[in-house]
Amino acid sequence: MSDELHPMTPQDCLVATMIAVSASDEEVRTSELVTIQSIVNHLPIFGNYDTDRMNQIAQTVFDLFSVEDGLDAFFGLIRNNLPPELNETAYAMACDVAAADGILGQAELGFLQEIRDELDMDRLHTAAIERGARARFMTISTPD
Repeated sequence: MSDELHPMTPQDCLVATMIAVSASDEEVRTSELVTIQSIVNHLPIFGNYDTDRMNQIAQTVFDLFSVEDGLDAFFGLIRNNLPPELNETAYAMACDVAAADGILGQAELGFLQEIRDELDMDRLHTAAIERGARARFMTISTPD
């Protein structure tokens, strides 16, 4: 089997998008990795996914992010291999990963914006997806 990932499967694209949002702030946190693993292990869209591909996909994302124009190449791969009906799914998963550590910095927010733009997503739909992620990852503060 070749190391070449073309064509990426739709599931590969979903994994790549989650990894990319995690790496967008240059710090992949454990909570983000746990969220990615949980999504892959539990959602039906990954029912027949070969999880051994996750390391290859992660390396591809990291390699692309380390070169000039790598971000453009990343989004080209996603646009070319992710069916449009899964754009909202990819964005929802990306939002969950971004929210997993409770810290949404400018880098992650900017990357989410790029996903919206690159996948030509409706702003009202993305706002609803963002609101859902916020609700899922809400915590309760305890008094000191």
